[in-house]
Amino acid sequence: MEHFESWKDLLNPEFYIKLGGFWLILFIIFAETGLFVGFFLPGDSLLFVSGIYAQELIAETFGSTGSEFLDTTILATCVAVAGIIGNEVGYWFGLKAGPALYKREDSTFFKKKYLFQAHDFFEKHGALAVIMARFLPIVRTFMPIVAGIVKMDKKEFLRDNIIGAFLWAFSLIFAGHYLNELFKTQFDIDLKKHLEMIIIIIVLITTLPVIIKFIFGKKESDENESPNI
Repeated sequence: MEHFESWKDLLNPEFYIKLGGFWLILFIIFAETGLFVGFFLPGDSLLFVSGIYAQELIAETFGSTGSEFLDTTILATCVAVAGIIGNEVGYWFGLKAGPALYKREDSTFFKKKYLFQAHDFFEKHGALAVIMARFLPIVRTFMPIVAGIVKMDKKEFLRDNIIGAFLWAFSLIFAGHYLNELFKTQFDIDLKKHLEMIIIIIVLITTLPVIIKFIFGKKESDENESPNI
């Protein structure tokens, strides 16, 4: 059993994998959109690292199938389902109580600015935003709420929710698993020993679009607000 030692552990996917294994991973994925408090937890990096540990996770939870492909598929499918359920809860919440969130004060686990960012993203990309948001930290946490607030068609949301969840889960988990295998066989490098560097790279890749949008979005906003002379 892994023990909490510092706040750095909260950003380390391996900590959660060793702490609670398969079930904690599913809960975190669900909580990120279903409970709206997971935006500060590792999402993309958690899935990638989970892929590296896929066989161990399935073996410890259900017993290995004897096939690394099937074990990885089971893990990715369960993660996708957890993500789908989380988004559906977020959509329902947005549908029922979402408008009140715009009047809610900021707190440790809730930042109104993230809600506005998700809303702008949705307005720009429409229904496709539900799929794209899966790959964007923070945005994916609030996107289902926004979809509920604007009363997106339930069937369309469910369709895009399923597509996005499976694309996200399978691409990252399979990438983690098979890239680890590739580096082991071709370069004799065990990615488990270089997780800190991997996490940093994934965080940079996944947050770059959000950072770019924030910088250029703010710039456009400032220009629009500037008085004409």
